Amino acid sequence: MGDSLRTVGKVFRVDVSLLSRCLLSGLPVFTLTLDVVKSSEIEEEFLELEQVRSSIARKLGIEIAGEVFSERHIDGIVEMMHDATRNYDLPLTKDRLFGWHSALFSTGWSNLNKITVANWRQDSTGPMQVISGPIGKEKVHFQALSSERIEEEMIKFLDWFENESQLDLVMKAAIAHLWFVTIHPFEDGNGRITRAITDLVLSRSDKSFRRFYSMSAQIRIERKQYYEILEKTQKGNSDITDWILWFLQCLINSIESSQDILSKTLKKAEFWKLNSTTILNERQQKIINRLLDGFEGKLTSSKWAKINKCSQDTALRDIQDLITKHILQKEASGGRSTNYELRDAWR
Repeated sequence: MGDSLRTVGKVFRVDVSLLSRCLLSGLPVFTLTLDVVKSSEIEEEFLELEQVRSSIARKLGIEIAGEVFSERHIDGIVEMMHDATRNYDLPLTKDRLFGWHSALFSTGWSNLNKITVANWRQDSTGPMQVISGPIGKEKVHFQALSSERIEEEMIKFLDWFENESQLDLVMKAAIAHLWFVTIHPFEDGNGRITRAITDLVLSRSDKSFRRFYSMSAQIRIERKQYYEILEKTQKGNSDITDWILWFLQCLINSIESSQDILSKTLKKAEFWKLNSTTILNERQQKIINRLLDGFEGKLTSSKWAKINKCSQDTALRDIQDLITKHILQKEASGGRSTNYELRDAWR
């Protein structure tokens, strides 16, 4: 672990003590939370960050401040991502993929649509297509291979995945990502399972489930380019060079942006450590975590009330209590509304 820490420290230009403290203070929770939240956002599904964080902490057996109840579908996504990264050395099999799919869709429904769960796509309503545009002017971005070919193609994929040992694992992650998402073997959830497979291979490459970067978070940032290069590659010939180059650059960008992740994780851990005995209610914990993660816009009492689904009076009492405890302060800029921020010591 020492050599690995020094290597990562050199890449991120931070010292080893910083990395060590991050590992001890919950970096695995932070990174996996980012993976789960951002992988779902790519599919336009927006999860409650604190529910994801609490679900992951329970899965890892880690006690965290501000733990909240998590819904079953969030626990399912967490189970899949946890299995992919923690058990990266276990074989990827048909049954394991079916287990992941079942965890994602435990009710047998995707939103309002009943789907086939823990089995390959059936194409009962026609070929699987990715379409955009108004009715009558649709553009087909991608059409998956027919359901009759899925079993055969997945046998080839899984055999290659487990038995190809000469290929560099980062290159393998790029190829596996493209291959699986192109087969598109399930009725729904293909993108999230694709990214879980990618994380599994990258964990094998790192020889550790503790990662300092989130590929899903970077793909979310580069989502437009991601879909463009996928469409170009899937509609082109067998040359996948451009896809691999894009994937590698995205990975590099992900690693470079992890400096911010490390800094935020350490800041958050230090805040809760120093305030471990401070009495805070669930609403206060929720807002403070959002501020520590990088709250977008200005925090006002009305936003507090809306986020926590409470009254304006309750929001003001919560805020005033945090000001008294020297955690929040009024912004000096003033304006029509009173805005609040973390005190300088916590920013």
